[in-house]
Amino acid sequence: MPHVVIEYSANLRPTVQIQALVDHLHASALATGIFPLGGLRTRAEERTVYRIADGHPDNAFVHVTLWVGHGRDEQTRLRASQQVFDDLVAFLKPEFERRPLGISLNLQELDAVLNFKHNNLHDYVKQRAAALTPVS
Repeated sequence: MPHVVIEYSANLRPTVQIQALVDHLHASALATGIFPLGGLRTRAEERTVYRIADGHPDNAFVHVTLWVGHGRDEQTRLRASQQVFDDLVAFLKPEFERRPLGISLNLQELDAVLNFKHNNLHDYVKQRAAALTPVS
């Protein structure tokens, strides 16, 4: 964990590099220092059906949900979510300055009991990192 889910209005596709945004927030979540690389998943979902504020076609939105595993204290969750939000706002600054844009982020902590995982990514990430480490 976490899963970083980016939802965005379809009218942003022509002007925002969505893959770059995915890569940016993936790196941002990792840079918090509290999420393991092998558990980090970042994805974007374009929304084609939406109405924003007064319905003007220039209105746009980006909403990020951080789904995190149970067990981190509130201060840690606050620090991580604020860091990712700040990086999101910085990335979208040019778009924010040229059009009506709502930017939001919400952190959701997953249930401690009703959250199931089956994952071998940690092992593969470690193997790949070891293969890149020079032998002295």
